[in-house]
Amino acid sequence: MNPGIAQINTTVGDFAGNTDKILHAYRELVKKGADFVVTPELAVCGYPPMDLVFRSGFIAAAERHVNALAADTGNVPLIVGTVEPNTARHGRPCRNSAVVLQNGRRVATAHKSLLPTYDVFDEGRYFEPAETVGVVEIAGHKAGITICEDLWTADYLPRDYYGRSPVDELKTAGIGLLLNLSASPFEAGKPARRRAMLGGIAKNLGVPLVYANLVGGDDQLVFDGHSLVFDRDGSVAAQLAGFREENALVTIPSPDGIAIAPDDDVRDVHEALVIGLRDYLAKCGFKQVVIGLSGGIDSAVTAALAVAALGKENVLGVTMPGPYSSRGSVDDSLALARNLGIECHTVPIGGGYEAMEKQMAGVFAGQKPDITEENLQARLRGLTLMAISNKFNRMVISTGNKSEMAVGYCTIYGDMAGGLALLSDVPKTMVYALARHINRHDEIIPHSTIEKAPSAELRADQKDQDTLPPYDVLDEILRLYVEEQLTAAEIAERGFDAEIVRWVTHKVDTNEYKRQQAAPGIKVTSKAFGIGRRVPIAQKFRA
Repeated sequence: MNPGIAQINTTVGDFAGNTDKILHAYRELVKKGADFVVTPELAVCGYPPMDLVFRSGFIAAAERHVNALAADTGNVPLIVGTVEPNTARHGRPCRNSAVVLQNGRRVATAHKSLLPTYDVFDEGRYFEPAETVGVVEIAGHKAGITICEDLWTADYLPRDYYGRSPVDELKTAGIGLLLNLSASPFEAGKPARRRAMLGGIAKNLGVPLVYANLVGGDDQLVFDGHSLVFDRDGSVAAQLAGFREENALVTIPSPDGIAIAPDDDVRDVHEALVIGLRDYLAKCGFKQVVIGLSGGIDSAVTAALAVAALGKENVLGVTMPGPYSSRGSVDDSLALARNLGIECHTVPIGGGYEAMEKQMAGVFAGQKPDITEENLQARLRGLTLMAISNKFNRMVISTGNKSEMAVGYCTIYGDMAGGLALLSDVPKTMVYALARHINRHDEIIPHSTIEKAPSAELRADQKDQDTLPPYDVLDEILRLYVEEQLTAAEIAERGFDAEIVRWVTHKVDTNEYKRQQAAPGIKVTSKAFGIGRRVPIAQKFRA
């Protein structure tokens, strides 16, 4: 058996562009000798379409483009993911479907059975679930067709959400081949978990499994590809590339087997951020970015990722020294710019800060300096970056990390200003790991930037650890509270100082209003501040 996998990067709503990619992959794989070709989930319309499915004409456009694809098929089946109308008189307006196209027509259709509504997913809002599994004849094989979540067994989910297992139903049906069209979002560690789960399913059913996953960035989500094919004994027959498009012809059973490279979470997070940034700009119609360079680790990593994603000619750095900026921070910013080969401007904010102090002197008379003056500096920098953004049509990429966003160590309309918060799901300890990864061959990020104590430099001799726990402690508390959703008491029982835990969790809870005004970020952990975490701003629950 020789399946073909079209691991493509789609854009939501770009029906013409998506179908062109599908047709190109189909023709290429047919020439190579594919018995059938499989695309990712909702490849025709892009994933996730969200409320676009409610718009007049969206589903009709998908139907037209599926028909056009069908007209270009020959004897080799094309199994394509698309959105279809729900023709029943009840239920949601549409279905998440896989359509089998062959010899110029549709020959079979299967619908998604399990519709996730946890974390970043809200598919129950849009799609009507299938009541039975899809079993069709494909290239002489009795094949079960599933879509993404249909294969996520209860053992690999936080709980059994569905009380139903399409895998078990397909085993009873006696299939000889299992296909899965997927759009599985990336998070650190997920490719290995996914591979283990799918291998177990193939072995349990005793059939080959072909898994076609989406690749690319769509708003806050990144899809990592890593499409897979398994022999009937659960061994990996093929794994496609991560974080890039690939059209691959696979032989089952694998003649020699393949070796899977060791998993590397830091490398994968780096690649996810690069493709997430690149696609976010391209799909939003931007080509260039501007980044404030502070001499700190966060802005350095952000700039290095931007160069990897967009090329040095499309990244502009701006260093904005203020009254408390150290000479070393300015020097580090300029050294980083030289190492990356990017243009960098120095725009001091001292004059603007003095003007603001003078402007506010009457209103602030008799008041001692406090965080207000610190925020003035941050907002002057945000103002400077937004002015450059407007003048030169460059998107501002903000540089705050997840640790800062969690406890509110960020300034609304200041360092939070921007079109994308690239590191907003990257804890500070991971930022340092990314810096070491970036420097694995050469010194790109100056060693002095990595080694010095983190500081916002908004007051004299300021250090992050003046008011924050050590970042390794803070990040683990945040992981347990935000990602594992443990209570403060449960976290303290794991050996953390109870007073520190209460302080951290209180800061997380009371700074929700800031995060909901932040630019979107790229999800790389199991729980990001974004579409997968819906917490009221006005609430009194504390745990």
